[in-house]
Amino acid sequence: MRVHWFQHVPFEGLGSIEPWLLERGHQLSVTRFQHWGEAGAAALPDLDAVDLLIAMGGPMSVNDEAIHPWLEGERRCIAEAIGRGIPVLGICLGAQLIASALGARVLRNPQPEIGWFPVQAIPVSSSAPARAAGPVDFVFPQSLPVFHWHGETFELPAGAVPLARSAGCANQAFQLGTHVFALQFHLETTPEAARALVEHCGDELVAAPFVQSAEEILAAPPARYAAAQAVLHQLLTALCDRSG
Repeated sequence: MRVHWFQHVPFEGLGSIEPWLLERGHQLSVTRFQHWGEAGAAALPDLDAVDLLIAMGGPMSVNDEAIHPWLEGERRCIAEAIGRGIPVLGICLGAQLIASALGARVLRNPQPEIGWFPVQAIPVSSSAPARAAGPVDFVFPQSLPVFHWHGETFELPAGAVPLARSAGCANQAFQLGTHVFALQFHLETTPEAARALVEHCGDELVAAPFVQSAEEILAAPPARYAAAQAVLHQLLTALCDRSG
């Protein structure tokens, strides 16, 4: 399977997604939007050669097109992939780009959410008719501690099914049909990835109800990473099954 992914800054990579894909023999290609002031349009993939598209996180806002003009091209590419039925996964900024590509607003969350906080599954009964179209082999757990690093959030696009919420953020995840998943949080985080975010974005760790200190973030035990990654691998399996 041919997997293309979008990287927005050097210190936010695929995390645990990369070894999972490589171990299964999938081919990886990437568009790196490293020079934020450049359009980067020439690096966008030929979607005829993409079986799964993944958009990762980044510290910029979806609404920062004046600063990062490549955002518009990336959003159009995501919209086209969704329209073609290509499986798409968005994480943090990537999730917000999916929402924006589908016509939903991205705006400031009432509180920044940074660190390890639990997310809760949206009860199936609240959206059962819409969710019936979703994959039967992926169900978000009732509650799961996950890693967050975001100050903005998305509204739900038309037709999207909410999957998760938290005390600090009402819209944490959604799916559209069987091929599109958007996660506000980071299931892919590794200890190395967490340290990189603390190193590069540590100025955002200010006292707030849903912001942990660097020490709290980095003290997370290995089992916490493993539990989040296990859920991510279930989701990746569901998406890879649909790419064929």
